[in-house]
Amino acid sequence: MTDGRIKCGQCKAKFSLAKLRKDLDLLYYFYLETSARKTAQEMSMSYKPVYFKFMQFRKAISDYLEAQFAELNGELEIDESYFGGKRKGKRGRGAAGKVAVMGILERKGRIYTTVIPNAKAETLMQEIKSKAIKGSVFYTDTFKSYKSLTQVGKHLEINHQKDFAKGRTHINGIEGFWSYAKERLHKYHGVDQAHFPLYLKELEFRFNYRTENSLRLLFEIVYRPTN
Repeated sequence: MTDGRIKCGQCKAKFSLAKLRKDLDLLYYFYLETSARKTAQEMSMSYKPVYFKFMQFRKAISDYLEAQFAELNGELEIDESYFGGKRKGKRGRGAAGKVAVMGILERKGRIYTTVIPNAKAETLMQEIKSKAIKGSVFYTDTFKSYKSLTQVGKHLEINHQKDFAKGRTHINGIEGFWSYAKERLHKYHGVDQAHFPLYLKELEFRFNYRTENSLRLLFEIVYRPTN
């Protein structure tokens, strides 16, 4: 264009080349899982605009996952986990002040995660019925809230007080995801609960596309034309 900017022939958005190059560098640092603070230092930028841009990336990822979601099926592992800073008191189910997250893992496939208000049977079953195909095989631990899973498919339980696995009956896959997620969140030294769902969806995205060219997909997600 005469003012030195470029215009997308598809979506008609106008860009400064310098700004576009900076945005692409930010996306690359995000892809590398570099924190916003470290990225700001590397690019000689202020922290706040980098953090704001990273949150835009996370929102775009969350919207993409929602738009692309297809019901999970086959052999499914289900579990909940609790996220939050270190504090004294009860751990695990019922831990005060922590964020409860439910996950459904499709063996050799995708994971779906969501923040839940509690781990009551009606809460968990509502999520399962809306996200998993009826007739699937469900693997859980012996938590009482999963007892009615027999209504929607075959339900196999593993008693962790006795075994970690009995043949194909285990939830090792989804427990591995919880470890994966918590290890990556640890570098942020705490995430605001209001923004936590977007961080969670970022981790879901990275896990689900870990064997693909996720940088290319990230670019398509962030810069795809909007109607």
